[in-house]
Amino acid sequence: MSTRTTVCALLLAAAATVSSVLPAAASDTPPAAGASATSPSWMYRDSHVSAPAALKIAQRTLAAAKAAGQRVSVAIVDRNGTVIAQVRGDGAGPLTMESAVRKAATAAHFCTPTSVLAERLATNPGLRDLPGSLFLGGGVPVPGEPTCLAGIGVGGAPSGDQDEAFARAGLSALGK
Repeated sequence: MSTRTTVCALLLAAAATVSSVLPAAASDTPPAAGASATSPSWMYRDSHVSAPAALKIAQRTLAAAKAAGQRVSVAIVDRNGTVIAQVRGDGAGPLTMESAVRKAATAAHFCTPTSVLAERLATNPGLRDLPGSLFLGGGVPVPGEPTCLAGIGVGGAPSGDQDEAFARAGLSALGK
């Protein structure tokens, strides 16, 4: 038997094994949470903010900061913390980019504003050790169904309260 024939036989055997383990999709079974009506029950589809929407959020955020005389950076991440859009505003400091991403990711992961999470550190200091998280004001979640769609993070204003106000202004670009 040639190597090619052996590889093909192994692939066919593996495919048969996998298909025998997967449940058959029943047409009368409603889709699982996160699955669409046209997806098999074993497939999960995720939703997040589109790139054009993320850019609108960033523009609205930077406009609010500029109106307040602040130089900030903004990041919009999906619920997994992957950057959708990120802008360093004119004159924003070099560390503002990373803090904006980390605040956005923290807000998205917990689906809670980072200012609220910062208060929880008093009773749960172990939260501080979560990699990639930043528990300072300035991150707000983008709510969705069944879970958060994204997070918006802002860094660079003198206080987390101001950063959060700018993030909320960005969120208003989505009518939320």
